[in-house]
Amino acid sequence: MAYPPTPALPGAERVDATNTVDLAETERMIRSLISDGVDAIALNGTLGEMATLTIEEWKAFATCAAETAQSIDPDFPLFIGATTLNTRDTVSRMRFLSDLGVTGTLLGRPMWGEMVAPVMDRFYRDIATAVPEMAIVVYDNTAAFRGIIPRSVYKTLIELPQVVAVKYAGGASVGFRYHNDMAHTGTSFPLMSIETDWFPAWEMYGEELVGMAWSSTTAMGPGPVLELRDALQQGRYDDAKWLTERLRWAHEPFLVGQDFMEFAKYNIPLEKMRVNEAGYINVGKSRPPYTEDLVPEVHAQTTSDHVKRYKQIRTEIEARFGVRASKMANKV
Repeated sequence: MAYPPTPALPGAERVDATNTVDLAETERMIRSLISDGVDAIALNGTLGEMATLTIEEWKAFATCAAETAQSIDPDFPLFIGATTLNTRDTVSRMRFLSDLGVTGTLLGRPMWGEMVAPVMDRFYRDIATAVPEMAIVVYDNTAAFRGIIPRSVYKTLIELPQVVAVKYAGGASVGFRYHNDMAHTGTSFPLMSIETDWFPAWEMYGEELVGMAWSSTTAMGPGPVLELRDALQQGRYDDAKWLTERLRWAHEPFLVGQDFMEFAKYNIPLEKMRVNEAGYINVGKSRPPYTEDLVPEVHAQTTSDHVKRYKQIRTEIEARFGVRASKMANKV
């Protein structure tokens, strides 16, 4: 499941900017990801700048993405974020998405006040009842939403047929927590791990329980992640191990793996900076208040180092597996 940004027109970083979504690049982005082979797309999470789009911009972006995906494959799994600060606005946005014929929503939770388990439980039940026709990928971001999903709430999610996956904060590297959450969810829905944790999670639980990986790296050119997917599905575990090691090496300089809480302060601009430098999609500048000019130079430099490594492994993967990695490398 690819997690690309929301492309921005020039000047999107200005406080007085309006209608900032680059709809032409949005259409090209969706077409590129689908034609290059991703299995699903999720939009408007953190990197998708759900928090900084106006309602008019969000509707325009959602409409463009939905119409583009449906023109290629009416059944393509597209999930668009509808996270707001309250239940009623979230329901309103989900109904808008339902009218567009979107598969489902990527759903975080209100975070003005930390949601304790009974409040979280009611929130998910209310959402599923209000818009029962929409699938839900629960967005578990421990930094953004001020804590983990308690196991009692996982029991609630199992009861809701709309919940088809949880974008998990971490994966196999989380170890004990992942193992215990998996014990509660079983085969009800996958806990989606990030691509660098997919292989060890697959080793522990297999395709039946892991089922899917999420990746924002696909916005830098999806070739390496798709090669890992294919290696696992085809039982080529030596290749999968090698790919995982190279992906982890490419991620080493990136702040997210060094200090997640520090990364969470600058994640939107850092993600957009790495996507733009990689050259697969032109996503423009971040919208205020999370703009690139406020990112510490050291974080910008390590992000650039990460991109250089990612470009290198695309070349290595081309040499080992063929043309796919280079074919997807530079589309701008």
